[in-house]
Amino acid sequence: MDFQDVIKALGEKVSRLQESIQTEEATKMAFVMPFISALGYDIFNPMEVVPEYIADIGIKKGEKVDYCIFKDGAPTIIIECKHWKEKLDVHNSQLHRYFHVTAARFGILTNGIVYRFYTDLVEPNKMDDKPFWEFNITEVSEQAIFELKKYHKAQFSVENILSSATELKYAKEIKRIMLEEMANPTDVFVKHFARQIVSGAMTAKVLEQFTGLVKKSIHGLISEMISDRLKSALASEEDRNFVQSRVEEETTVQPVNAEAASKVTTTEMEKEAFYIIRSILRGKVDANRIHHRDTQSYFGILLDDNNRKPICRLNLEGAKKTISLFDEAKKESKHELQGLDDIYAHAEQLINTALSYDLKTVSLN
Repeated sequence: MDFQDVIKALGEKVSRLQESIQTEEATKMAFVMPFISALGYDIFNPMEVVPEYIADIGIKKGEKVDYCIFKDGAPTIIIECKHWKEKLDVHNSQLHRYFHVTAARFGILTNGIVYRFYTDLVEPNKMDDKPFWEFNITEVSEQAIFELKKYHKAQFSVENILSSATELKYAKEIKRIMLEEMANPTDVFVKHFARQIVSGAMTAKVLEQFTGLVKKSIHGLISEMISDRLKSALASEEDRNFVQSRVEEETTVQPVNAEAASKVTTTEMEKEAFYIIRSILRGKVDANRIHHRDTQSYFGILLDDNNRKPICRLNLEGAKKTISLFDEAKKESKHELQGLDDIYAHAEQLINTALSYDLKTVSLN
C-alpha cells in the first residue's frame, strides 16, 4: 500500500477499535506506534525511535517524553501521548516543558486520534502555545495526507516543514476568523462592505441592514460555488438539473442558528457503521467515493456524495436499530440490526447497490 492507503487504513482501525482501548499504554501500542511506523521509522530500532526519552528539567530528574524520533543521529520530533478519551487542551504545557529541554525541532501531542504539531515560530527554542497544524486520523483529508508526507522519513526536511508551518498557522487563524465573521459579522467587517456601497453616515439602522445582507451574500456566494463545482463534475444534463434544484433547495441562506445545527450530531456508533460499510465496499468501489451524510431522520451512506446514489440509510438511535437497503429500482427495504456486526450480513446487497449506479452511467453513455 502507498502512504495514503496506510494512513487511511490506520484511521479505519482507530475508529473500529477505540472503544476497546482502555488505557494510555494500549493507546500507544494500538494507535501511536503504528502511526510512527507509517511515517517510515523503525519502532524497534533505538537509533530511530526512543520510547521514554529522558527530558530532565532542571533539578527535576526522571522526566520522560513518550517517544523521540531521531533523524541522522539527532532528536527531531518528540511525541507525548494520552489516552484516546482525553482532551488534549490540558496537556500542552507538559509537552512545552519537554520541548524546552530537548534539541527536537517539532513536538506532537496526541491521543491517538487527534495529532497536534508544534514548533517555535514565535520565539526560538520555546514551543508555541498553539499548534501550527492538527488533523484527526479518523477523518483524514487529501490535504492532510499531503502535509503529513513531509514528516515521512524518506521526505523529512526541517527547512521544508518550517517554511510551510508559518503558512499553516496563519491560514488556520484566517479560516477561524472567517468562520466567525460568516456566523456573526462584526461591525468592522460589515462596514468594510457598506462603505463601498452607500454614502453618508453609517447609522445603526444602516449597519443593522447591511449585517443581514453581508451574511446572506457570503452564504449565497458559497452556494453558487458549490453548485458550479458539482455541475461541472457531472456528465448528464439530467444530473445537472437535479444538482441545481438541490442546491437551491438545501442551501437557501438562513440565519445561522446554533441550536438547530446542534440537533444533528454524528455519533461514534454512526462513524463506526460508516467505516464498516466502506470496508465492505472497498474491494469493489474506490473508498474515496463513499460518503456519509447525517440528518435528523437518518444517517445516510452515499456514492459520490450524491443524494441520487443512496447505498443505505441507518437509524442507530434508540433501542431498535435498523438499516434501509435499496435495490436497483431504488425500492427501500428496512432490516433490524441487533448490533453493528449485523451489517456484514447485508454485504452483497450493499455492493450490488453501489455498483448499480456505475452500470446505469455506462448504459446512459
